[in-house]
Amino acid sequence: MQILYWLLVLVMVVGVIGAVVPGIPGSSLIVIGVVIWGLVNGFTTGVYWALGVSLVVFLLSIGIDYLAAYLGAKRAGASNWAQIGAIVGLILATLGLLPALPFGGPIIGILFGPLLGAIIGEFLYQRELETSLRLRQAFRAGIGIVVGSVVGRLIQGVLAIAAVIVFVWQTLPQLIAGY
Repeated sequence: MQILYWLLVLVMVVGVIGAVVPGIPGSSLIVIGVVIWGLVNGFTTGVYWALGVSLVVFLLSIGIDYLAAYLGAKRAGASNWAQIGAIVGLILATLGLLPALPFGGPIIGILFGPLLGAIIGEFLYQRELETSLRLRQAFRAGIGIVVGSVVGRLIQGVLAIAAVIVFVWQTLPQLIAGY
Protein backbone atom coordinates (compact mmCIF):
# COMPACT_ATOMS: atom_id res chain seq x y z
CA MET A 1 0.00 0.00 0.00
CA GLN A 2 2.87 2.35 0.76
CA ILE A 3 4.36 1.79 -2.70
CA LEU A 4 1.05 2.72 -4.34
CA TYR A 5 0.73 5.78 -2.11
CA TRP A 6 4.16 7.11 -3.02
CA LEU A 7 3.63 6.31 -6.71
CA LEU A 8 0.42 8.35 -6.60
CA VAL A 9 2.26 11.21 -4.87
CA LEU A 10 4.85 11.01 -7.67
CA VAL A 11 2.05 11.21 -10.26
CA MET A 12 0.74 14.27 -8.41
CA VAL A 13 4.20 15.86 -8.53
CA VAL A 14 4.15 15.34 -12.30
CA GLY A 15 0.75 17.09 -12.17
CA VAL A 16 2.36 20.03 -10.36
CA ILE A 17 5.01 20.22 -13.09
CA GLY A 18 2.26 19.98 -15.71
CA ALA A 19 0.40 22.85 -14.08
CA VAL A 20 3.38 25.05 -14.91
CA VAL A 21 4.68 23.50 -18.15
CA PRO A 22 2.30 23.48 -21.12
CA GLY A 23 1.80 20.19 -22.90
CA ILE A 24 1.95 18.04 -19.74
CA PRO A 25 -1.26 17.11 -17.90
CA GLY A 26 -1.56 19.27 -14.80
CA SER A 27 -4.07 19.36 -12.00
CA SER A 28 -6.12 16.60 -13.63
CA LEU A 29 -3.34 14.17 -12.62
CA ILE A 30 -3.77 15.28 -9.02
CA VAL A 31 -7.51 14.60 -9.14
CA ILE A 32 -6.88 11.18 -10.72
CA GLY A 33 -4.32 10.34 -8.02
CA VAL A 34 -6.72 11.25 -5.22
CA VAL A 35 -9.55 9.26 -6.80
CA ILE A 36 -7.34 6.19 -7.24
CA TRP A 37 -6.24 6.42 -3.60
CA GLY A 38 -9.86 6.75 -2.51
CA LEU A 39 -10.94 3.74 -4.59
CA VAL A 40 -8.12 1.55 -3.30
CA ASN A 41 -7.98 2.67 0.32
CA GLY A 42 -11.53 3.90 0.87
CA PHE A 43 -13.02 7.35 0.80
CA THR A 44 -12.35 8.56 4.31
CA THR A 45 -12.89 12.11 5.53
CA GLY A 46 -9.28 12.98 4.67
CA VAL A 47 -9.67 11.69 1.12
CA TYR A 48 -12.88 13.68 0.70
CA TRP A 49 -11.06 16.84 1.80
CA ALA A 50 -8.19 16.14 -0.59
CA LEU A 51 -10.63 15.36 -3.42
CA GLY A 52 -12.59 18.55 -2.78
CA VAL A 53 -9.48 20.70 -2.78
CA SER A 54 -8.06 19.02 -5.90
CA LEU A 55 -11.36 19.45 -7.77
CA VAL A 56 -11.48 23.15 -6.86
CA VAL A 57 -7.86 23.53 -8.00
CA PHE A 58 -8.70 21.73 -11.26
CA LEU A 59 -11.65 24.03 -11.97
CA LEU A 60 -9.69 27.14 -11.00
CA SER A 61 -6.84 26.05 -13.28
CA ILE A 62 -9.16 25.91 -16.26
CA GLY A 63 -10.45 29.40 -15.52
CA ILE A 64 -6.99 30.79 -14.79
CA ASP A 65 -5.70 29.56 -18.15
CA TYR A 66 -8.23 31.64 -20.04
CA LEU A 67 -8.39 34.59 -17.68
CA ALA A 68 -4.63 35.13 -17.40
CA ALA A 69 -4.06 35.09 -21.15
CA TYR A 70 -7.11 37.32 -21.71
CA LEU A 71 -6.04 39.86 -19.09
CA GLY A 72 -2.47 39.90 -20.40
CA ALA A 73 -3.75 40.46 -23.93
CA LYS A 74 -6.23 43.12 -22.86
CA ARG A 75 -3.65 44.99 -20.82
CA ALA A 76 -1.30 45.02 -23.82
CA GLY A 77 -4.06 46.12 -26.20
CA ALA A 78 -3.90 42.91 -28.23
CA SER A 79 -6.51 42.12 -30.84
CA ASN A 80 -8.33 38.83 -31.34
CA TRP A 81 -5.88 38.15 -34.16
CA ALA A 82 -3.01 38.20 -31.66
CA GLN A 83 -4.85 35.81 -29.37
CA ILE A 84 -5.60 33.43 -32.24
CA GLY A 85 -1.97 33.71 -33.35
CA ALA A 86 -0.81 32.82 -29.84
CA ILE A 87 -3.02 29.72 -29.82
CA VAL A 88 -1.76 28.64 -33.27
CA GLY A 89 1.83 29.26 -32.15
CA LEU A 90 1.30 27.18 -29.01
CA ILE A 91 -0.17 24.32 -31.03
CA LEU A 92 2.67 24.41 -33.54
CA ALA A 93 5.26 24.52 -30.76
CA THR A 94 3.58 21.68 -28.85
CA LEU A 95 3.50 19.50 -31.95
CA GLY A 96 7.15 20.34 -32.64
CA LEU A 97 6.47 22.03 -35.95
CA LEU A 98 8.52 25.10 -35.13
CA PRO A 99 12.21 24.84 -36.03
CA ALA A 100 14.28 23.27 -33.28
CA LEU A 101 16.00 25.82 -31.10
CA PRO A 102 19.70 25.34 -30.33
CA PHE A 103 18.98 25.42 -26.58
CA GLY A 104 16.07 24.58 -24.29
CA GLY A 105 14.25 22.30 -26.73
CA PRO A 106 10.46 22.11 -26.68
CA ILE A 107 9.99 24.00 -23.40
CA ILE A 108 11.52 27.14 -24.87
CA GLY A 109 9.57 26.48 -28.07
CA ILE A 110 6.34 26.38 -26.12
CA LEU A 111 7.16 29.84 -24.76
CA PHE A 112 8.30 31.28 -28.10
CA GLY A 113 5.47 29.72 -30.15
CA PRO A 114 2.69 31.82 -28.60
CA LEU A 115 4.93 34.90 -28.63
CA LEU A 116 5.69 34.56 -32.34
CA GLY A 117 2.08 33.66 -33.15
CA ALA A 118 0.75 36.69 -31.27
CA ILE A 119 3.27 38.99 -32.93
CA ILE A 120 2.40 37.70 -36.40
CA GLY A 121 -1.35 37.84 -35.71
CA GLU A 122 -1.23 41.38 -34.37
CA PHE A 123 1.08 42.52 -37.17
CA LEU A 124 -1.39 41.22 -39.76
CA TYR A 125 -4.31 42.86 -37.95
CA GLN A 126 -2.75 46.34 -37.70
CA ARG A 127 -2.60 46.95 -41.49
CA GLU A 128 -3.56 50.63 -41.32
CA LEU A 129 -0.52 51.59 -39.24
CA GLU A 130 2.95 52.22 -40.61
CA THR A 131 5.38 49.31 -40.30
CA SER A 132 7.33 50.52 -37.26
CA LEU A 133 4.11 51.16 -35.29
CA ARG A 134 2.72 47.80 -36.41
CA LEU A 135 5.85 46.05 -35.16
CA ARG A 136 5.82 47.90 -31.84
CA GLN A 137 2.14 47.07 -31.23
CA ALA A 138 2.70 43.47 -32.34
CA PHE A 139 5.60 42.99 -29.91
CA ARG A 140 3.61 44.61 -27.10
CA ALA A 141 0.66 42.31 -27.75
CA GLY A 142 2.90 39.24 -27.92
CA ILE A 143 4.68 40.09 -24.68
CA GLY A 144 1.37 40.83 -22.94
CA ILE A 145 -0.12 37.48 -23.89
CA VAL A 146 2.99 35.54 -22.91
CA VAL A 147 3.41 37.37 -19.59
CA GLY A 148 -0.25 36.77 -18.76
CA SER A 149 0.09 33.09 -19.61
CA VAL A 150 3.28 32.67 -17.57
CA VAL A 151 1.73 34.39 -14.54
CA GLY A 152 -1.33 32.16 -14.91
CA ARG A 153 0.87 29.06 -15.07
CA LEU A 154 2.73 30.10 -11.93
CA ILE A 155 -0.56 30.59 -10.09
CA GLN A 156 -1.69 27.16 -11.26
CA GLY A 157 1.57 25.68 -9.99
CA VAL A 158 1.06 27.18 -6.54
CA LEU A 159 -2.51 25.86 -6.44
CA ALA A 160 -1.36 22.41 -7.55
CA ILE A 161 1.29 22.34 -4.81
CA ALA A 162 -1.39 23.26 -2.28
CA ALA A 163 -3.61 20.39 -3.51
CA VAL A 164 -0.76 17.87 -3.13
CA ILE A 165 0.08 19.21 0.34
CA VAL A 166 -3.57 18.82 1.42
CA PHE A 167 -3.59 15.26 0.09
CA VAL A 168 -0.42 14.29 1.95
CA TRP A 169 -1.52 16.14 5.11
CA GLN A 170 -4.90 14.39 5.14
CA THR A 171 -3.82 10.88 4.12
CA LEU A 172 -0.25 10.28 5.34
CA PRO A 173 -1.22 9.95 9.02
CA GLN A 174 -3.69 7.18 8.07
CA LEU A 175 -1.02 5.42 6.02
CA ILE A 176 1.48 5.59 8.87
CA ALA A 177 -1.10 4.47 11.43
CA GLY A 178 -1.99 1.48 9.27
CA TYR A 179 1.56 0.14 9.39
